[in-house]
Amino acid sequence: MARRFRKTFYATREQLIYAAALDFGMKAGLALLVATFAVYVSGLLAPHVPIDELSGYWGLPVDEYLAAANVPRGWGWLALALTGDYLNFVSIAFLSGVTVVCYARILVYPLKSRDYPFAGIVVAQIVVLLLVASGILAVGH
Repeated sequence: MARRFRKTFYATREQLIYAAALDFGMKAGLALLVATFAVYVSGLLAPHVPIDELSGYWGLPVDEYLAAANVPRGWGWLALALTGDYLNFVSIAFLSGVTVVCYARILVYPLKSRDYPFAGIVVAQIVVLLLVASGILAVGH
């Protein structure tokens, strides 16, 4: 009779803390997505691009759409964040930032234990994510 061996895996403290922060952030982000979508479909806030005009923009290349709909590039959408259609971007930006918060949350542990290579990797991850979000590390322009 063949024996089956069970291999047990353990998560590190950092992995558990990261997972807890990610779990909370994703649940909060989902709730925010549902709330902002509800605001959009309810019509509580007027959209920047009226729904009845939206189909006219669908076939346009991005540059033409941005010009025709008077939509700013990059982080310029923040100026439109209080319009019904762009309010959803707030939720998406929140969800995009959750990973940075998770990394920042665990950074203290490798520093306390003087695991400087791991701390350096965590800091590098945070820096790269922030540079990409800022638009400094833009690809494909």
